[in-house]
Amino acid sequence: MSKLRLAIIGAGPAGIYAADLILKAERDFEVSIDLFDHLPAPYGLVRYGVAPDHPRIKGIINALHEVLDRGDIRFFGNVRYGQDLDLEDLKKHYNAVIFATGAIKDAALAIPGIDLDGSYGAADFVNWYDAHPDVARTWPLNAKEVAVIGNGNVALDVARMLVKRPDDLLVTDIPDHVYEGLRNSPVTDVHVFGRRGPAQVKFSPLELREALHIEGVQSIVYDEDFQYDQGSQDAIASNNQIRVMVKTLEQLRENPQEPQERRLHLHFFANPVEVIGQDGKVASLTIEKTKLDGSGGVVTTGEKTSFPIQSIYRAVGYLGSPVDKIPFDAKYGVIPNEAGRVIGEDGKNLQGVYCTGWIKRGPVGLIGHTKADAIETIGNVLQDRDRWWQPEFAGENQIIETLESRSVDFMDWAKWLKVNSKEKAIGEALGRERMKLFDRDEILEISKG
Repeated sequence: MSKLRLAIIGAGPAGIYAADLILKAERDFEVSIDLFDHLPAPYGLVRYGVAPDHPRIKGIINALHEVLDRGDIRFFGNVRYGQDLDLEDLKKHYNAVIFATGAIKDAALAIPGIDLDGSYGAADFVNWYDAHPDVARTWPLNAKEVAVIGNGNVALDVARMLVKRPDDLLVTDIPDHVYEGLRNSPVTDVHVFGRRGPAQVKFSPLELREALHIEGVQSIVYDEDFQYDQGSQDAIASNNQIRVMVKTLEQLRENPQEPQERRLHLHFFANPVEVIGQDGKVASLTIEKTKLDGSGGVVTTGEKTSFPIQSIYRAVGYLGSPVDKIPFDAKYGVIPNEAGRVIGEDGKNLQGVYCTGWIKRGPVGLIGHTKADAIETIGNVLQDRDRWWQPEFAGENQIIETLESRSVDFMDWAKWLKVNSKEKAIGEALGRERMKLFDRDEILEISKG
């Protein structure tokens, strides 16, 4: 076979890295790649899952833009896999497919009262403040006291966005409806709760420093939350990242900040056990104190405390979603696979079907970890050359003909560049780098010039 026609479903970092790496891999045949996404915009989680006040992380978009701007990878936005195209269509047009659909749903937190009015998934809130085209324009920001459950970077992002002064976000790409929503929020206190201690948190040092030094916000920690067992001491001694975070938290403990109108509270050894409601709405959160077990884990103590809160955000992890006609492990939210080769219900590898990124390994690691993931997957795609599909319609333009025959209003790269220019122009007029567009119909209309 002289050519590999490859489809990649998902135009976030995982999909783009996979496309880039396969083009750079050593091989003796030609490769052509079509990248599909259900959103009209590329970049996935970097555009719609990173807080707008993170310019350094959003800088990854520049690198991804350069990859797609080369012209050797075709982008098809606003194409819904499972609706506009299905697996049988892909088999007719390509030799293989890689699913890089990520994880955008919130993992569940199974405690009584978690479904009360005022209880939200962090991912849904992130989608709102990141102006995802498929979410409502409004968000119910009516609580003075808020709880965020989780000790990872998403929990800190959510807490920071809730407590930060909205005017300080006017240098970012947030659209007016997000700014206005945050500006009208009556919030005074945001409490972040984690089950384990300062030596076990999953924050990155940069995220933690940013959260603890927000203009106009007092960050608060509590003396009783600073416990270390042998497992904690070993982690501090062996891991520089943990050492830096513990030192940062200890410095705040020793040097309390000046009181401010808004406060960010970090609570450790606090396991949420029940959300208490009043008139069907969130009214308080009950936590049970935990303690270290000697090896860095925790056990419960039976000691319970309640905090008055009016809304709660669970940031206990992301979960992947099922993919049409592809096996799915609902417990872990991933596509069952062996080093990126998708495993069928019979336990054997599905011919021509692969996965990479969070839908492959679960939502762990930072954006950069997806590169190692992609290397493994594409290595197996190339190795399986004798097992690829034999497409009936292998011509470059035949997939375009199929989409057009179904009246799919797809976004190609040239069209996206028009949208990109429009976002920058709107932002420039306001003294910003860009203003993010959020209405799918408007985005598609602008793309047509």
